[in-house]
Amino acid sequence: MTLGTLFWLFIAGFVVWYWWQAKAIKDSVLKAAHRYCKSMDVLLLDDAVYLRGLWFKRDPQGSLRVWRRFLFDFATTGEERYTGRVIMLGRKIVHMELDPHRF
Repeated sequence: MTLGTLFWLFIAGFVVWYWWQAKAIKDSVLKAAHRYCKSMDVLLLDDAVYLRGLWFKRDPQGSLRVWRRFLFDFATTGEERYTGRVIMLGRKIVHMELDPHRF
């Protein structure tokens, strides 16, 4: 094997690993959004969350973590769509909120 082949195998392995980890995180955020919407008595629409922000930030202990912002749509009556947010730092959800909405 040449060094170039090893490099491309490493890159391919990293891409597969990142995709696997991102899917697991997205699935856990979706479950948390389902629970949160149920507790707030609203309906999660489209059964989906969307990654809308990715950055590096420090946690309270000073360790560098990946900061992610996910958005999702919800409704109260089925007529109007509103946006909800989930903020993660590392693998921990640190904030969830819903836009102001009608009951």
